[in-house]
Amino acid sequence: MKCDWVQQSILLYVYDELADDARYELEQHVARCADCSAELRSACEFHARFSAVPVQDPAPNLLAASRMRLQESLETAEPGGFWHRLAFDPTAWLRQVGFSPALAAAILMVGFAGGIGTTYSMLRRPADLAPPSAGVSPLESSISGIRSVSEEPGSTQVSIKYETVSTEEVQGSLNDQRIQQLLLFAARNTYNSGVRMDSVDLLTQSPNDPNVREALIYALRYDSNPGVRLKAVEALGSCVKTDVRVRDAMLEALVNDSNPGVRTEALHSLQPVRADSSVRAVLQRLSGSDPNLYIRSQARTELAQLPEID
Repeated sequence: MKCDWVQQSILLYVYDELADDARYELEQHVARCADCSAELRSACEFHARFSAVPVQDPAPNLLAASRMRLQESLETAEPGGFWHRLAFDPTAWLRQVGFSPALAAAILMVGFAGGIGTTYSMLRRPADLAPPSAGVSPLESSISGIRSVSEEPGSTQVSIKYETVSTEEVQGSLNDQRIQQLLLFAARNTYNSGVRMDSVDLLTQSPNDPNVREALIYALRYDSNPGVRLKAVEALGSCVKTDVRVRDAMLEALVNDSNPGVRTEALHSLQPVRADSSVRAVLQRLSGSDPNLYIRSQARTELAQLPEID
């Protein structure tokens, strides 16, 4: 057995991905070859150290931003050919299945059982199965997109059309948990900027709700539409004194946002906390070097109204 094959298979050995016969041959070779034995010890040590590191869940904002970028990429990507969609690289998984007969048998058994289960459930499925809008809260993982959000004039009733395999619709009050879930989903994950705008506009009526506030902070930091960011600034203005996260998001928008209107509104929203040391530091920087003449002038005015620090 050649050393190059052994060294290529060491990681499969460490993660228990080798077939029994190949595993035996590798162990026999390592017992005779000092170089391969050292390579195996190094891989095992690395695996042990890496396994000791605690696994951290991704932050909700990072997850939502990643999903939005993925959805935008899928919307703009050119579709591949039929055979490319059918299988990306059939030879790779055929080699893996051929290398592990037990895996091939397991896949066959799972597929056979799944086919029987699906057929049985379809035969027993009632014809008048109620749609999600009949009272079942839609799971975020089952929603592929929000098509439209609208509010009935003169009332608190909201109508939301969302897509799973097909387009569904749910109606209810802004206090309805289903409506709130869909609005939060639409504010973070919808490719259509108009739908995001409508969702954020409705969410601004409840800025003190923790989930709503988190969605508004996310919209202010990451939404690509300046109108959505501006609505988020307006809604969060009442929370800038009581929530440090809101203050920090406002400072980020003031310093980094590409839209002058969003920056100006953020500057005005920070007036109640302008005596804060972090806000004062940003105002001092903007008053001396900001390229926007209005923001530079307003920063100087805000600083002039603050008491001197001894």
